[in-house]
Amino acid sequence: MCGICGLSHSTDQKPERALLEKMNASIAHRGPDSDGFYVSTGIGLAMRRLAIIDVSGGDQPIANEDKNIWIVFNGECYNYPEMRVELERRGHHLATKSDTECIVHFYEDEGDDCVKRLRGMFAFALWDEKKKRLLLARDRLGKKPMYYSIQNGTLYFGSELSAVLTALPNKPEINLEAIDLYLSLQYVPDPLTAYEGIFKLPPAHTLVWENGLARIQRYWDYTYQPKFTASEDELADELRVRLRDAVKMRLLSEVPLGAHLSGGIDSTIIVALMSELASGPVKTFSAGFEEQNFTELPFARAVAQKYATDHHEFTLTYGDIPTTLEKIAGHFGEPFADASAIPLYYLSVLTRQHVTVALNGDGGDEDFAGYQRYWLDGFANAYARAPHFLTRKLIPSIANFFPDKADRPVGQSLINGLKRLEQIPEIDHRASILRWGSYFSPRQRSALWKPEFRFNLNNAQNLLASQFDSAEGSYLDKTLYTDLHTYLPGDLLVKSDRMTMAASLEGRSPFLDHEIVEWSARVPDQFKVKGRTGKYLLKKAFAKEFPESIRGRGKQGFGIPLSAWFRGPLHEWSRELLLSGGSPLHRWFDRDILKRIIDEHQTGRMDHGKRLYALVMLCLWSKSCTFTV
Repeated sequence: MCGICGLSHSTDQKPERALLEKMNASIAHRGPDSDGFYVSTGIGLAMRRLAIIDVSGGDQPIANEDKNIWIVFNGECYNYPEMRVELERRGHHLATKSDTECIVHFYEDEGDDCVKRLRGMFAFALWDEKKKRLLLARDRLGKKPMYYSIQNGTLYFGSELSAVLTALPNKPEINLEAIDLYLSLQYVPDPLTAYEGIFKLPPAHTLVWENGLARIQRYWDYTYQPKFTASEDELADELRVRLRDAVKMRLLSEVPLGAHLSGGIDSTIIVALMSELASGPVKTFSAGFEEQNFTELPFARAVAQKYATDHHEFTLTYGDIPTTLEKIAGHFGEPFADASAIPLYYLSVLTRQHVTVALNGDGGDEDFAGYQRYWLDGFANAYARAPHFLTRKLIPSIANFFPDKADRPVGQSLINGLKRLEQIPEIDHRASILRWGSYFSPRQRSALWKPEFRFNLNNAQNLLASQFDSAEGSYLDKTLYTDLHTYLPGDLLVKSDRMTMAASLEGRSPFLDHEIVEWSARVPDQFKVKGRTGKYLLKKAFAKEFPESIRGRGKQGFGIPLSAWFRGPLHEWSRELLLSGGSPLHRWFDRDILKRIIDEHQTGRMDHGKRLYALVMLCLWSKSCTFTV
């Protein structure tokens, strides 16, 4: 696990070592153990290393035998033992015991298709000295990041935006279209960033930079068809075997490892399998809140007790939340409003005091349909097709008699869902996928932006709809495909990478093994969602592994008491931040609308907790970011 960065000129110019050092210093938290550089005509590569595999001999950059192919690599290839055996059989001499070196030799033999050999999480930059050719690649699901920009015939790249921004000769303008997407989605979707001219390389893509031209190509996707015809019991048995193997691969490490344990279904399964495979007690780590409605610590303790883990807990108090939010905003480098980043940040800091690697349950919901909205889709689609006098007048008027509970820790209530569906500008068969994830509706964003900055307010809906329509299969298949191509890489994996790496901690996600994703896609719908139960097959396969208190639990996740915070300890601070004369948001947004949002939330008329958090994080970023206006 590392941070990488670099630049490549389209001329014979040699990059300045000092510039590479500045880029590398901006991502030092990603790799505190060592750094490395390669500078030659047309290329400069740099990296920071968090040593996990081949601790003593795996420093980067790494080259082939002839020293004409060089690589910097961020991530882990869990199949590297098998890769080494095959390369040695082919006659390659391996100078290290690292997974990184395997990529270089597979590139020698197979060119850009080397990326298809890798099973794990990764982003890498590989320089072919003979061809003066740079290959950038990102893993299939998007667990590891890659940013890039091209200015004046030079390509700049890095694991985080800070590395690219440090190097660019011309500071970029802010991308207001991306900001509008953020207000709807709570993240900026790829390939965009919050800056004009800086992009994210999408998951499962490569970028080849040669002769001053960049060529981007997808190398992997998956399908939901045809569905498996095996019985429920047969599929449950196969799932146990496949997930056990995925966990086993992720236990390869030369440094201490443990697990993040929420007390939910997915992390419980991971801890159960780790306990089965490990030679001693598994180290587990959990975070919770003082507010009892939001904490999962009792459930995590039940799992820790069942498997006799070496358990550690952190309880989040109000403390100095504003300072924490400033730190978090800096690590994301662009607006990001998933508030569960707060406990994950603290949990990662706690975890790093004991281990260097932590397994987690990320991806279980997207693989096996765990979110409540998957079974609520039936209600949503029926609602979307109902006559307008019901959906636009009668039902909204009834729903408004109920208090807004958007901050409720356990799932999304049907009433709240109907309120949000009411805001869809057009009714169509994709209504639920267009609405469940929205924060500021098109109508709310239209009121918020000053007239000169208003955009196509359906951009976020169009983005989700295009992914939905590109998938084959049932409504559930299309919804899962959309989430795995938008919400997962744009939100969940960004949060996981930045918050763990902020603490120099490596996170590993067995559910996001690409072979697990491919397999789960072909599981029939009735084995994913049955009635009001999601993840049906997963729960059946591992039913014996759950403590009694966890069986039958609904989906909770990292619920955050945002509503209480913004009515209580964060009210005055957020009001000053958003409404003071120095607020950077006033250049784009109507101050009266900002004030109305704050006042409505404070009086309890509306629950704007998540929207206030999105505005606060946007403001903190815009106060500290580097851009031109």
